[in-house]
Amino acid sequence: MDAERTPVSETDVNTGGRLRAAMLGTGAWGTTFAAVMADAGCDVLMWGRSGEVVEEIREHHRNSRNLPGVDLPAAVGATTDLAAAVTGARVVVVALPSQSVRAVLAPLAGTLAEDVVVVSLMKGVELGTDQRMSQVLAETLRVRPERVAVVSGPNLAKEIAAHQPAGAVVAAEDPAVAGLVARACAASYFRPYTLTDVIGAELGGAVKNIIALAIGMAQGRGYGDNTKALLITRGLAETARLGAALGAQPATFAGLAGMGDLVATCASPLSRNHTLGAHIGAGRGLEEAIALTGGTAEGVKSCRSVLELAKRHGVDMPITEAVVAVLHEGLDVGEMTSMLLSRPLKHERA
Repeated sequence: MDAERTPVSETDVNTGGRLRAAMLGTGAWGTTFAAVMADAGCDVLMWGRSGEVVEEIREHHRNSRNLPGVDLPAAVGATTDLAAAVTGARVVVVALPSQSVRAVLAPLAGTLAEDVVVVSLMKGVELGTDQRMSQVLAETLRVRPERVAVVSGPNLAKEIAAHQPAGAVVAAEDPAVAGLVARACAASYFRPYTLTDVIGAELGGAVKNIIALAIGMAQGRGYGDNTKALLITRGLAETARLGAALGAQPATFAGLAGMGDLVATCASPLSRNHTLGAHIGAGRGLEEAIALTGGTAEGVKSCRSVLELAKRHGVDMPITEAVVAVLHEGLDVGEMTSMLLSRPLKHERA
């Protein structure tokens, strides 16, 4: 085997001492995961554009704008210098809006050391290319795909920041890479499981945002738990169909990155996608709903790229198609309901 393609070894990942990590992004989930890694024994340097946010993290160990009321560990620092953030880091974690990550990280292309592991916390599919976030990171940063890991699961930031028990999946092509990242985020309140199905983990995270939008719309319209259960189960079926077409492992969708993430996002008012959908269902326009929600609801943009990906592979995703029609084509939520319920009858698992 060519030396350049040699997988990470156990010797490679057991570096000893405190692991140095970079966190690119100062949003709620990025800040929370930085705290998790610090609690797991890592030294974490965060990067963000806002000098005000960075200064507060550095000087007061707080991020009041994005994670109010939470004290960050002393091992979490911050900088506005992107190159400085990744210098010396063994693990580079990316928690940026999925549609802007390529532009933000372009200056780092080809600059990361050969042994650096890159981790995606993002849940989306890129518009225009239909690439999953691990693919975008590998291409933009010019790192080998087996050096990219994905963290996915039912990860509502506010609950984890409050040290409520939670779990996640760390998926990577190379089990040793997944193991390194898992050890870097294994805290007393946060339990990671490893997986080699990167495709399944990413699709579960991307599509669940779209299903959460649909459920929010239904609840905003006044529909109850029967409708929610219908959308969750049929949404999971859509996700599994797309996963099968792209080579994902079916078992992934029954676990934390599939059903676990879907249930948490669809049921919780802490989910921005769920909240935005509820505003739409109550009759508000998209721009107003975005403003009222605050923060990034990834499903608003990624629903179009997921639908494009499904059509390219000949996969039927009616809920995703309906969400796109409501958000971007002017379809009324009531019309969406009629459209979905009037589809031809078929076997449940079809």
